[in-house]
Amino acid sequence: MANRGPSYGLSREVQEKIEQKYDPELESRLVDWIIVQCGENTEQPPPGRQHFQKWLMDGTLLCKLINSLHPRGKEPIPKISESKMAFKQMEQISQFLKAAEIYGVRTTDIFQTVDLWEGKDMAAVQRTLMALGSEAVTRDDGCYRGDPSLFHRKAQKNRRGFSEEQLRQGQNVIGLQMGSNKGASQSGMTGYGMPRQII
Repeated sequence: MANRGPSYGLSREVQEKIEQKYDPELESRLVDWIIVQCGENTEQPPPGRQHFQKWLMDGTLLCKLINSLHPRGKEPIPKISESKMAFKQMEQISQFLKAAEIYGVRTTDIFQTVDLWEGKDMAAVQRTLMALGSEAVTRDDGCYRGDPSLFHRKAQKNRRGFSEEQLRQGQNVIGLQMGSNKGASQSGMTGYGMPRQII
């Protein structure tokens, strides 16, 4: 972790707003899913933001998680290091983030490495894990383990094809949002520039 003192003023207000977005209930759901998904005697951390951060901080669990969402032999991270060196652990976190993006998690849903490493924005880490779980449930390729109701399914493409005749018929229809000219006439209109007659 970085050696930083407490923040004051606007920096403190911003940090407090970020910390308010963290959801302890979501943390417990994510912990349960990660334990089921990774298996291999994964130990459960004590509840709390700091414990959740320390549990994920070295990146090994995240790498195991993304590997478990792929079939055997097709894991995106072939070598997971158990190193205690800071740069190795941060490298593993960034490997997880790249693999999650390739897996289908949108770039806007992915946290920055320092968000987890320094504990700056653990809510962003939760959002990334939720997006990853949603993508895994949506794929439904047999690699997801756990309760599928933990995550929402993403909408699937539903392309529609229309024949040329149907497209031509659609051009003849006047949509109601364009209005109607039924009953419209120019009776009672005066020419431009003439004063209105008030009787």
